Amino acid sequence: MLWVVLLLVAWGAAAVSCIRLCLVTAGAAHRPQVAAPASVSPELNLYETAFLAGGPQRVADLALVSMHLRRRLLLAHTGWATVVEPEGRDEVERTVIRAIGPEGQSRIAPIRAAAAAADAVRNLVAAGLAVPHGTRTSLESAARAVRGAAVLVVVLAVVSMLMPGQQVGYAGPVAAWFGLPLVLTLGCLAIARVENHPYSPWASPSGQRWLDSLPAPVRGADRDLLAAVAVRGVGALEDPALRAAMLGGARAGG
Repeated sequence: MLWVVLLLVAWGAAAVSCIRLCLVTAGAAHRPQVAAPASVSPELNLYETAFLAGGPQRVADLALVSMHLRRRLLLAHTGWATVVEPEGRDEVERTVIRAIGPEGQSRIAPIRAAAAAADAVRNLVAAGLAVPHGTRTSLESAARAVRGAAVLVVVLAVVSMLMPGQQVGYAGPVAAWFGLPLVLTLGCLAIARVENHPYSPWASPSGQRWLDSLPAPVRGADRDLLAAVAVRGVGALEDPALRAAMLGGARAGG
């Protein structure tokens, strides 16, 4: 009965991957909790909020929009950025200017990618507010393994039911047996998603509570617009030309 061997393989893959995900999730949930920084500069607060809400890419977007609004960059609706003031006010702005290059002009997509990959952006948030890179990578890897196990269970079930020389009515019981490890993997994924609060994969539980405590961004002044971009991304932009520039750059960048 070859299908029993395949069932054991399915159970083994499901059990190992689910145990791994549970262990990684439990470790992430019990990370030491710290309070949000009590005293940081206003601009740093915006950058931190952007990082926690959307990661390094959101910080790059915020910096580009901020520099455009303050006439330090010109973002064209065609997807190009031109340097107007070559001196950045902080390390993130200087990172953006370096990403544009010595010619002072570049497509927005590679600027976003280069700025998001810079250490000045990736190491921005105070310890405890952001999920450590290793933890986030482990969670993503464990979740992929469980999803892969779920796919494997389905494939093995189909193979078992299609094997030649089986008795009439054989497929139903086989499908039921393979349904058990499938339910295990899908249930494990659902529980892990709830436990890890999917609001932002970049924020730790402390960082998520900080994000949840922020007042809703309002429309109006540049500061409010930048707060909206930090929390919701470039979709919060209302200027058609600026929105076209950033959204076009986002699509081109991946």
